[in-house]
Amino acid sequence: MKKKHLPKFRNTEKFARFCETHDMTDYMDQMEDVTDLFTFAPELIKRIKERARKKMVTIRLANWEIVKAKEIAKRKKMPYQTFLRDVIDVGLRENALISK
Repeated sequence: MKKKHLPKFRNTEKFARFCETHDMTDYMDQMEDVTDLFTFAPELIKRIKERARKKMVTIRLANWEIVKAKEIAKRKKMPYQTFLRDVIDVGLRENALISK
């Protein structure tokens, strides 16, 4: 079998796109081991943990709202529940800024 060579990339975005569309196991022998460790700031860890906690809630939406959310989410290539969470998050943040 012919060995594949990992191409050179101009930036990390192009490398990330390549990784999304190719099987990286073909290039494992050309990768460098990562040995450097890094740490997160304690404030960042706290914020990540707070955002990760979720609680189940039930809301009633009109049928057209669900249909429209599914259409938009499909265009954005994401699950519609995730899209609705994002919409709620943006709305809450905007209203929090207004009320200050």
